Amino acid sequence: MASELTCIYSALILHSDEVTVTEDKINALIKAAGVNVEPFRPGLFANALATVNAGSLICNVGADGPAPAAIAAPAGVPAPSTATAPAEEKKVKAKKEESEESDDDMNFGLFD
Repeated sequence: MASELTCIYSALILHSDEVTVTEDKINALIKAAGVNVEPFRPGLFANALATVNAGSLICNVGADGPAPAAIAAPAGVPAPSTATAPAEEKKVKAKKEESEESDDDMNFGLFD
């Protein structure tokens, strides 16, 4: 886990300095930090980020949009339906409202 985080932080540092993320540059940062990382990890992260705009990836974490599984679904497999989303939201809201009952409604409180 620490080696993955080291590579992630190295890639973030390179991106924030507006430097192209490459295996050699990730390795240089890892060496400067004095952290031991499996030798395949820097190349893996560099290859993964080579075709991706790291800035948009960072800024769009958790943003609304299609799930990565829906994008990467194999041919012939139907994409997950989003038609049930409003119904699910209503269920979540109903559960949330039930859990937000006041302690006063139940005839006990913190200092009773």
